[in-house]
Amino acid sequence: MSYGVSAALQQAVYQRLVADTTLGGLVSGAIYDSAPPGIVSGTYVSLGPEDVRARSDMTTYGALHEFTISVVTDAAGFQQAKEVAVAISDALVDASLVLARGVLVSLNFHRARARRVEDDDMRRIDLVFRAQVQDN
Repeated sequence: MSYGVSAALQQAVYQRLVADTTLGGLVSGAIYDSAPPGIVSGTYVSLGPEDVRARSDMTTYGALHEFTISVVTDAAGFQQAKEVAVAISDALVDASLVLARGVLVSLNFHRARARRVEDDDMRRIDLVFRAQVQDN
């Protein structure tokens, strides 16, 4: 296994999201590499947790990355959050990202969880993607 591609994958995913004009328009450019501090109004996207498992074989080092991208909004209902989630999915599924290190073999949607954050009257959708990578 190699964890060496992790930073390059995160950077490529972030750059892909920032460059997506549909997503940028929906969140007014509020796309963060980590959750912003304090209380943020409106709708934003942030990269979240990552779990990685070995996927090496006799000839190459590889890993399967499961990473979360969150949509958070104070808008009533889930409609706006779901529109943003769709734009994220459209931008990433089967994307051919160029990594600074390693090679992206595949990038697919795995699951999502939509919920209301009771204390803050916010809505949140956590999208989980799986990326298969090889280190070179």
